[in-house]
Amino acid sequence: MLFTGHSEHTIDAKLRLAIPAKHRNQVDPEKDGAAWVCVPWPGGILRLYTEKQFESLSARGDESLTPGEDEADLEAHLFGFAERLEVDGQGRVAIPRAHLELARLTSPEVVIVGARNRLEVRDRAAWKAGQQERFAQLPALVARIEARRGRKDA
Repeated sequence: MLFTGHSEHTIDAKLRLAIPAKHRNQVDPEKDGAAWVCVPWPGGILRLYTEKQFESLSARGDESLTPGEDEADLEAHLFGFAERLEVDGQGRVAIPRAHLELARLTSPEVVIVGARNRLEVRDRAAWKAGQQERFAQLPALVARIEARRGRKDA
């Protein structure tokens, strides 16, 4: 599943966020799961994965009863912060207050960004203010990623 584009939304007083119809319509509850998994991320971001996508990406790591210290910390922190969010009849999810606080999303005015295999919830004003700069940085970002990929292939 490929999520693209962005749309402006509002988190209501009950901390509910409507998943945009254009993204909601891509999700097949039988194949993708009936819920979303929300992971707060530094930099003012909430990452939303379909339930099955989160499970699939989680299964890619090495499993062990004795993970190394860094792996154990990452698993405890990442999975400890992740929350499964049920979708209501209007296509909304209730965002945990703790997630909003961790991500420092203080305004109810947000933008939902399609980010390949996930949706990202970001502050609307910050998104708009940085849009031209992010656009201008695209070529340099692509070049850095391609250079890293070239080193891995060598």
